[in-house]
Amino acid sequence: MTDKIETGQVLDGKVTGIQPYGAFVALNDEIQGLVHISEVTHGYVKDINEHLTVGDEVKVKVLKVDEANNKVSLSIRATEEAPKKTAKPQKSNPVKQQEDDASGFNTLKDKLEQWIEQSEAREGTFKK
Repeated sequence: MTDKIETGQVLDGKVTGIQPYGAFVALNDEIQGLVHISEVTHGYVKDINEHLTVGDEVKVKVLKVDEANNKVSLSIRATEEAPKKTAKPQKSNPVKQQEDDASGFNTLKDKLEQWIEQSEAREGTFKK
């Protein structure tokens, strides 16, 4: 069946059928493979019909050849360059905001001295 088809090959095919889980692609008159919905394009695909229609000519990469079950797994996205990731806007940093406040930023050492003074002042109120 698949003497001519090998894993890793990039071939041209034609979409022959579409199901919610993927698209069937004819590689030649004898061999047909399946492009799973997750292999259609980079990113999430909610509805495969938004990306493919029956009769479309597509370039596919052979992911796996299962001779025992007479199945060929294909990928369209493996033939496409991954999109560049856009930089996400940075979240505001609450520590940085504190530093920028008019009240200023106290180091832990400064705060520790304040806390000790406060503690000693309060200590006298607990003793009888």
